[in-house]
Amino acid sequence: MYDVVLLALGSDRAGSEGCGSDRPGSEGCGSDRPGSDGCGGDGCADAPRVPVLACADALTRAGARVSTVTAHSDAEIDAALARLDGSPRPDGLSWPDSDGKARLVVAVASDGQLRAVLRRLVRRYAPPPSRRPADLAPNRTIPDLPAIGLLPLDPARGPGSGATDLIAQLGLPRSPAEVAGAVLTGRVRRLDLLRNDGGSVTLDGALIGGADESGTPRPWQGRVEVDGAVLSDGQEQLLACVVGNAGGYAEVEGVPLLTATDPADGLVEVAVAVPVVARSGWTRRPRVRVEIRRARGRAVAVNPRTERVSYLDDGVGGELTRKRSWWVEPGAWAVFDPSVSG
Repeated sequence: MYDVVLLALGSDRAGSEGCGSDRPGSEGCGSDRPGSDGCGGDGCADAPRVPVLACADALTRAGARVSTVTAHSDAEIDAALARLDGSPRPDGLSWPDSDGKARLVVAVASDGQLRAVLRRLVRRYAPPPSRRPADLAPNRTIPDLPAIGLLPLDPARGPGSGATDLIAQLGLPRSPAEVAGAVLTGRVRRLDLLRNDGGSVTLDGALIGGADESGTPRPWQGRVEVDGAVLSDGQEQLLACVVGNAGGYAEVEGVPLLTATDPADGLVEVAVAVPVVARSGWTRRPRVRVEIRRARGRAVAVNPRTERVSYLDDGVGGELTRKRSWWVEPGAWAVFDPSVSG
């Protein structure tokens, strides 16, 4: 019999740092904190929503012991995640339980809410550099995080919709009964995680560069490097930069930017869109075309030369005011996926 924690995020915004706080140690924008994802209406309601209750009922009927938790703060998220801890270690580090007797389902109305929970998992289990244990994989800074069952609260973002969420991109079940079945079946699919030097994580991707009221991209300047390869030296204008782990930002304004994203290949795909002015020898009229430059690697650094550059990271908005680096943690997080072969 499994003990299942069904975690949803509350609607209060206490403790939010507010957008634009791109200082060291902040997440760049407090809006991925519990309840502050921009998911207004009943998407952030404190009372358990129908999908949560239906999933809890399905788990209970199957014999699981279910605890439903609505977290209003990071501390309450942490308290729920503590149930996933393993036995005490001689080195005193918090470490996830490898037996998986306790299981977690996260009910999310947005990718930003899921990111908020993953960020707390990373902070719980990432050892400080000075206490790196010998059993940690050499290409990782965190252990294998516990698998998560993902329960979507927004049916409008499923397959075939104009704006799909990460759950749809991964092809995971969306109905409460199917989610419950996936969790109890226990088939796990491991995925890459992007960490960044701002203290947060990225599951899908980040789109750097904003637009004006008409939707026209605002040009900006910044140096973009992927494993030492320079996509932009910071002197030219950029329309956008995409740091991709999955495929949510593969296309911007109808222009394909990312072409080969795979959330489990151990690589981050990066693209920049550069406006290039070309002159025709016949008309001598300047013509602007968009040049796309791409690279794949283990780490990417974006150093803005423009004072403030808008961005979306897993759908959460903020402003980039200093250098930001992302790196891949291969296979660090996982989801329950019934399509995985047993």
